[in-house]
Amino acid sequence: GQQPVSPTDNHFLTKKKNDLPEHSLRPFRMSSMFALSTPAVRSFLFQKRRNTRGVSSVALPRMRVVRRSKAVTCSKDPQARGQQPVSPTNLSTTSVHAGERGGRPSVADSLTTPIVQTATYHFENTEQLIAYQEGRFGSYEYGRYGNPTSKVVEEKLRILENAEDCLVSASGMCAATTMLLALVPPNGHIITTTDCYRRTRQFIQTVLPKMGISTTVVDPSDTPGIQKALDEHEVSLFFSESPTNPYLRCIDIELISKMCHEKGTVVCIDGTFATPINQRAIALGADLVLHSATKYLAGHNDVLAGALCGSKELVEQVRTMHHVLGGVVDSHASYLVLRGLKTLSIRVARQNENGLKLARCLEAHPKIERVHYPGLESHPEHAIAMKQMTGFGGVLSFEVKADLMTTAKFIDSCKLPYIAPSLGGVETLIEQPTIVSYWDQTPEYRASLGIKDNLVRFACGVEDYDDIEADVLQALDQI
Repeated sequence: GQQPVSPTDNHFLTKKKNDLPEHSLRPFRMSSMFALSTPAVRSFLFQKRRNTRGVSSVALPRMRVVRRSKAVTCSKDPQARGQQPVSPTNLSTTSVHAGERGGRPSVADSLTTPIVQTATYHFENTEQLIAYQEGRFGSYEYGRYGNPTSKVVEEKLRILENAEDCLVSASGMCAATTMLLALVPPNGHIITTTDCYRRTRQFIQTVLPKMGISTTVVDPSDTPGIQKALDEHEVSLFFSESPTNPYLRCIDIELISKMCHEKGTVVCIDGTFATPINQRAIALGADLVLHSATKYLAGHNDVLAGALCGSKELVEQVRTMHHVLGGVVDSHASYLVLRGLKTLSIRVARQNENGLKLARCLEAHPKIERVHYPGLESHPEHAIAMKQMTGFGGVLSFEVKADLMTTAKFIDSCKLPYIAPSLGGVETLIEQPTIVSYWDQTPEYRASLGIKDNLVRFACGVEDYDDIEADVLQALDQI
């Protein structure tokens, strides 16, 4: 149904023909989204190869798009798609293959999941659009509502966390704030813990009160305080990191979940420091688990992303809010997260090893006052960590026997780690929370939060442990 190309159509044809790989006779195939007519593609390429003097005489074939009934369908039963269910013995295999063995988009038989770089999705006709509106045809419709590349990331994380559903977003803070706005009603009440990421605390203390939402803040070990808040308030949500930032405190997820569920309270655990390799909060009873995918999940310090996994009902509520607020992760960022997830188990295993060895080394060092790491017997929640974690991560905090600037001298003397505010990547990072996160606050306010001038947060990468230890020890010798 198309007209032959005329001289005025050259620019249009050039655009179309450049969309097809000249070096390949393979058909372009998007197995779960659309398929191009194979004879049309082959005919087009054959004519193009024969026409050595230009494109002006080549007739553009009709490239028939065949839509599937679902945009990207991912069975919720991993065994139905040839995948094994997640267990502690196959996490590395799951990290590599989950979400990608069936239902993903495929281009020219590509092994890796492609980056679907589009802002919108088209319909063949009005009938198909009406079918979509009535739920009889699958499509993302618009880039803010989904993307095939991002869907593969969601499916892989869903399987790793043993969750019913997953939503990826533009950052960890986007995931956290969208979750809070979606699940806590006006004039509601939440419970959170004292030790947490500063921006999370800032949102809870400055934004949520504008909607009449109040908060009870408790020590991670204060079980009676949590019970008291549950008894005195109609609590919508319990939200805590575990381990926490920066002191790596651990809450008893199983116990807290039972207490909260008796009162109808939703439990969301920020598992960024743990990852699904070391801890699976949903299996312990939590309703939701949140990640800053920027950290361990992506693992290369090159992308911002967040994720929320949990029950389908709760994630769908958050997804509805997410579609309104628009904190969308772009497809290239999703691809980088997907790339990182394939090596998650291997990286975390090395970081677990590096973190535990360094924590033990520093705990015995005369210039270190205290080490905060859940893998140490001296940690206040060591027993809880042993019960619910299979590894303790690559992040540790420690207090140098020094003042603010002498501690800064120690950090400046370290040659291997970068001074940077993140964690979980392949490179080792070091920071002084007083300076990197709380420099704009008064010493009195920092003290009220437990942020000490001599506190150092150290995020082990995947370098050889001997190099990390030697560098830290030589830096301590400088003070």
